Amino acid sequence: MVSLNGARGAVDGGAVPLSPPDVVESALAAVAAGAGEVLVHPRTPCGRESLSPRVVGPLLEAMRGAGVSVPLSVSAGIGAEPDPAGRLERVRSWTVLPDRAVVHFAEPGAEELAQALLTRGVAVDAVVPLGGEAGAGWGADPGADPGADPGADPGTEPGTEPGPLARFLAWPVRDPARIRLAVELAAADPALVAGLRWLPPVPLLLFGREAAAWPVLRLAARCGAGARTGVGDVLHLPDGRPARSNAELVAAAREIAGTGAAATTGSR
Repeated sequence: MVSLNGARGAVDGGAVPLSPPDVVESALAAVAAGAGEVLVHPRTPCGRESLSPRVVGPLLEAMRGAGVSVPLSVSAGIGAEPDPAGRLERVRSWTVLPDRAVVHFAEPGAEELAQALLTRGVAVDAVVPLGGEAGAGWGADPGADPGADPGADPGTEPGTEPGPLARFLAWPVRDPARIRLAVELAAADPALVAGLRWLPPVPLLLFGREAAAWPVLRLAARCGAGARTGVGDVLHLPDGRPARSNAELVAAAREIAGTGAAATTGSR
């Protein structure tokens, strides 16, 4: 998957596509470079993220009309609409639907939003952060209490609100064909990924941001999980050079994925 623009703005450089024509051009180039899915944060003409049907619909139509034939995903996060009820209203008013939508389970109202999307026929990427402050202490701990609740997030004390992972696990909908767990890792920690083995059998996608982006992508390649790149997540190539485009990032990711798959095959 390629994240075309994320929460970035014009200040982040010319590689970030914001206007519909730039988004379409970037998507086409990224797909030509090997991206199998496209994630976009739709913007108003003034550059603000939006879930309005007047913004989302025309952008999706422009991308599909231009020949972007891979699945299209839209971020349905707090950056586009801070109010949980407002996000629900926006999603229910969409006249043109994406193939998938990204729902952050660290944000309020995630469960209701995800269910509303599924009801409309839109698949869901459930984003759960692990590592760092989001998942400190969580992972495959050989000394952990075998009777402990595996759905409890690290650092979640009795009487406190459940963390994103616990919220995802408590969410009753389990349809592997329409739900994917997208884990945002603060670092490429194999123990965290190993600890995911007890999760429900849904597809897994791993990604990181900035300094964690490339190490996490390499980890995803080694363990056979889905991966994500793009200027929405990282602005530099693996060798540290600034990325000139999403297509350049996708090409680098494809090379790493191929190397990781070859290494995994050779180790069997």
